Amino acid sequence: MLGIFDSGVGGLTVVKELLRRHPSSGFIYLGDTARTPYGNKSAETIRRYAVEDARFLVDKGATTILVACNSVSAVAMDELRKEFPTIKFFEVITPAVLSATGKKIGVIGTRATIGSGVYERRLKERDPNVEVISQACPLFVPLVEENWINKPETKRIVRTYLEPIRRQQVDALILGCTHYPLLTKVIRVSLQKRVKIIDSPSALMDTVEREAASELVDGTQKYYFTDPSAATDAIATKWLGTMIKGVRAELA
Repeated sequence: MLGIFDSGVGGLTVVKELLRRHPSSGFIYLGDTARTPYGNKSAETIRRYAVEDARFLVDKGATTILVACNSVSAVAMDELRKEFPTIKFFEVITPAVLSATGKKIGVIGTRATIGSGVYERRLKERDPNVEVISQACPLFVPLVEENWINKPETKRIVRTYLEPIRRQQVDALILGCTHYPLLTKVIRVSLQKRVKIIDSPSALMDTVEREAASELVDGTQKYYFTDPSAATDAIATKWLGTMIKGVRAELA
């Protein structure tokens, strides 16, 4: 069974891409809405949360887990693989890195993701001559979680965060957080038209289809949140285009 987890609702962008390609695919989704966002937490705390999230999914029967959180992907994958050696994990960073081309690559993400330097290291492993321009955008996650996607305030904040990247005239921009694809239209306005925008959900699903196609089978679709609410259900329903009723998840 396929399991998917994120610090909140941002991982639903992975679910949306999964359902776009495989509408009947079965999975369990866990959003840790009680403790979101992870991006402003310490690496130690993120690793602890990640293990608790994965354990919940494994206890529910997950055998393959998609880590739909860049902060977890940046600092906790070794811990997850050590704790659950029989589980196959897919993270969101490697697929995005492999999709990025150009002499100048921009990366935006949470403080934890950008602070880890993981994107810059991975990109330079591929091409030592690439120039990487990174920018932490800590307000993006709460704006998305509040569904403030089209607010004037959000547009101003996006423009302010992206100005350094715009000045550098990057060839591609990696959206280093699964919340950020929900802001793609706003982000696009703040960039030159030629800039290629790389969203991790699409890149991740390319990898899953290639390496774990056997997991993409018809089945039930269940949504768990550590702090379920009518607001969370409304956001999920709007994003996914189908009625979502989250179930409370109790983490060990």
